[in-house]
Amino acid sequence: MGGGWEMSLRSAPLDPKRLSDNGQRTEPPQLPPLGRPGHLHHCSLLTAHCSLGTSPVVTNLQPAPPETPPIAPNGELRTLIDDLIAEQGALQTPVARFAEHHDRQPDLAEHYRNLIPLSKPGPGEQYAFEVALDRCTGCKACVSACHNLNGLDEHEAWRDTGTLVGGDDAPGWQQTVTTACHHCESPECLHGCPVGAYEKEADTGIVRHLDDQCIGCSYCILKCPYDVPKYSKKRGIVRKCDLCHQRLAEGEAPACVQACPTEAIRIVKVASSEKPAARGEEPDLLRLSLRAPSSALPAPHTRPTTRYVGREVPATAVAADRDRLVTEHAHWPLVLMLVLTQAGIGLVGSAAFQAAPSLSILGAILFNLGMAAATFHLGQPLKAWRFFLGLKTSWLSREILAFSLFAPIPLIVAAAPILPEFPHKNPFLLFTLYSALPVGAVAVFTSVMIYVDTRRSLWRLPLSATRFFGTLAGFLFIGLAIAQPWARPLAALAIATKALPELWLLRLGLTEGPWTPDRHSARLMLGPLETVTLARFGGAALAAVLVLVSPWLALPLLLVAEILERQLFFQAVQAPKMPGSFGTRQGH
Repeated sequence: MGGGWEMSLRSAPLDPKRLSDNGQRTEPPQLPPLGRPGHLHHCSLLTAHCSLGTSPVVTNLQPAPPETPPIAPNGELRTLIDDLIAEQGALQTPVARFAEHHDRQPDLAEHYRNLIPLSKPGPGEQYAFEVALDRCTGCKACVSACHNLNGLDEHEAWRDTGTLVGGDDAPGWQQTVTTACHHCESPECLHGCPVGAYEKEADTGIVRHLDDQCIGCSYCILKCPYDVPKYSKKRGIVRKCDLCHQRLAEGEAPACVQACPTEAIRIVKVASSEKPAARGEEPDLLRLSLRAPSSALPAPHTRPTTRYVGREVPATAVAADRDRLVTEHAHWPLVLMLVLTQAGIGLVGSAAFQAAPSLSILGAILFNLGMAAATFHLGQPLKAWRFFLGLKTSWLSREILAFSLFAPIPLIVAAAPILPEFPHKNPFLLFTLYSALPVGAVAVFTSVMIYVDTRRSLWRLPLSATRFFGTLAGFLFIGLAIAQPWARPLAALAIATKALPELWLLRLGLTEGPWTPDRHSARLMLGPLETVTLARFGGAALAAVLVLVSPWLALPLLLVAEILERQLFFQAVQAPKMPGSFGTRQGH
């Protein structure tokens, strides 16, 4: 024992005449020499003496010198902690192991082919990503490889990484997640595109974007609940992940699959004809929102095919960036298009109830300014004539058709006093005048449904319809109030009524409670967008008061208030997406 007592042992003398069992005299056996003092060593000696029939006697008891710690070659004393730290420093990271393996065997084609199916999907099957959650480290090697191989723009990314945290049931749980296009069985990007710029391959199930067909309207970005399509300002079109379909066709793994140092991503075949729950898969975080609405994860109404395996995800897991108050893109061309067209329809519609050529002219000017503003939202406006290709599934195509049918009406109504005489002129003008309001209302309804169809909470039907038709009603009654004093209280009531749902939403930001998309929107309006919110409600309140005195003065004030309201409509919406980075989202 280091620093203990060293004992000198000797055996009691044996009888020299001692005989063995066969009658012959025997010599006592020699004991091994004593080594370094230690408890186990002395115990073994005592045991040996006992087995030989000798009696160990303590003849000397003195302190033993303390043990000396091992000394390193450089003369420094080493402890157990030093040894453990040195051992930890020699361990390799996944990236280092991958690099070492690659150096030993540069041609890893055969290895990568183990991460993709050996044959193409059969009937009722399609390709899909499979992500092993227990292997993903969030290193972003997949993001970098995808960016480099596809030649993406500086701020363009087709794959992203993010983080999930456990929530109330597992507060210490955390998981990094890599995500790209999920190549859904029912892709909303395809259904929403007005010009047919998407296709889902029948033999592979890959959802591909046709760059040469895209008009850059970005409606697919609003429709996709996973924030997959990305707008390229350089090209004026939208682009997205195509599963590196050219490489798969040649038996090569996609860029993200090859780049992952831990082999967390692979390509598998899934049964596309069955519902996901019937496939026997492990819990999929894409469907957590069905169990935990506060997770901020998108609802899987598009039937995504990506499989997340390898680790159980708590039912209360939430996106780590859920509470990040980042405003969405303002889409100023759309803001101006929506407000100006709805104001124009309201003013032109008011002309049907009174002889007011000035209102007809002003309404026609506002409407056509709104239509002109819409073209600035398109990256490729000269291709927009192909909108009829999406009439079957896309509300954007239907909106373009509805507004195209309404467009001549304001011009005819405004030019009615100077039109030359022609047969059936008066019936034609009356029909045109009285059709302005119903046809305009149909056009506004298609605008409402464009945003309702995205399934974003702030854009649901009651709220969107109140906003859009409220703008139309406000300008309709202001137009009537200019020539009809009795309509002034109705105009003030229309302006105030429209603001009520917005105020109801704001109260959620002033109270504590569980996270919801509406509460998130309210916090955005009371936080980063506070100045815009105050200006919007202040302008509306002042317009409601001023319309009782002078409708002409209230009209421009209401127009500004409505533009600010529509800015909040776009910037305060909680856009569903997969967990991602905390940075400001890109738009155009």
